[in-house]
Amino acid sequence: MTVHLRNTGTDLHLEWVEEVRINRSAVERRAATIGTRRSIKKEWQLAWLLKAITCIDLTTLSGDDTEGNVKRLCAKARRPVKDEVLEALGASKLPIHTGAVCVYHALVPTAVAELQGSGIPVAAVSTGFPAGLTPLDVRIEEIRRSVAAGAKEIDIVIHRGLVLDNDWQTLYDEVKAMREACGAARLKAILATGELGTLKNVGKASWVAMMAGADFIKTSTGKESINATLPFTLVMLRAIREYEERTRFKVGFKPAGGIKTAKQSLDWLALVKDELGNDWLDPFLFRFGASSLLADIERQLEYHVTGRYAAFHRQPMA
Repeated sequence: MTVHLRNTGTDLHLEWVEEVRINRSAVERRAATIGTRRSIKKEWQLAWLLKAITCIDLTTLSGDDTEGNVKRLCAKARRPVKDEVLEALGASKLPIHTGAVCVYHALVPTAVAELQGSGIPVAAVSTGFPAGLTPLDVRIEEIRRSVAAGAKEIDIVIHRGLVLDNDWQTLYDEVKAMREACGAARLKAILATGELGTLKNVGKASWVAMMAGADFIKTSTGKESINATLPFTLVMLRAIREYEERTRFKVGFKPAGGIKTAKQSLDWLALVKDELGNDWLDPFLFRFGASSLLADIERQLEYHVTGRYAAFHRQPMA
């Protein structure tokens, strides 16, 4: 098993931030070719889809969430694909479960209890999600409470206004403080890329979050009007690659919001493989933030077995 050192962060190197250069037209051209550069078919496609399942943060972040639907979500995380389908695919002995279950703080104890013994971590969205505009001491306390309740991962949101004002020192200080509040829990820093204005701002925010010690950088809350896109992803992946070259620390990546189909998941996996290599095709370093993606992957797997597409409503809760 590969052992990855946790990103401890660095001092704030403003020169690294100011060195960020983005060729927008080149980024958009590269992103537009992702789906055409690779053709993943047959048994290779099945293997990649099973890999995608293990990288899903199965998520419910609705105002009407209840203990009941979180319990069903956790059961789905433990057994995301029907036993008979896995048997037909020759994958019944593989440890197929989702990468994590992601919920609001109030439902962390329920998720922790339901996932006990499964090895599946609970991720809590925190720090005034999704806006991230509550006072810093309140955000820090929310993190501490979620960790105390058993969350092993904390998805925080950065203050977007600090990026738009180019206030990198304050952004660094806030993320570093939140990282320290996490203790042993891993921190995923949500940049809310659709609200940062430019690809260059996305690149700069990525660098600051990583220097402050983020274990993952994440595209979106899923609540913005523009969420995960391939151009945003490409900029963030290249920042991750260069950060590793400079510091030797591997930082994870999590696209979230709008990734709903099996085909889209293959595009993201292919881009991550091309830009970062096989080490990142692992739930330790790559996650999808998704609620409905799993159902479409299930449909594709069942189609391979039966030759028919099942209706979405025939899939258990995902």
